[in-house]
Amino acid sequence: MHPTKITFFERFEPIILSGDKTITIRDEAESHYVPGTRVAVHTLETDRWFCDIDIISVTPVNFDELTEEHARQEYLTLDKLKPLIREIYPGIESLYVIEYRLA
Repeated sequence: MHPTKITFFERFEPIILSGDKTITIRDEAESHYVPGTRVAVHTLETDRWFCDIDIISVTPVNFDELTEEHARQEYLTLDKLKPLIREIYPGIESLYVIEYRLA
């Protein structure tokens, strides 16, 4: 069965709800989302639901292949995105870009 819920840090809620953040970069453990499905979005800290998103695609990417376009879709600059990814997933090179749109 495919995942029906995804969590984000609370600080990302405004940019998800505005539609400015259109991807999330996750490790393999969180790569099993299925394009064409709708998932509930909750805050990581309190598990509070705040919206639903439709999964568009799930694409593998290596850390060194992250680009300014990925950063733009994350609503960050590349020099802010890379340290953030390193903080959340230290030492992980194989990542997944989950593209979504607000439902």
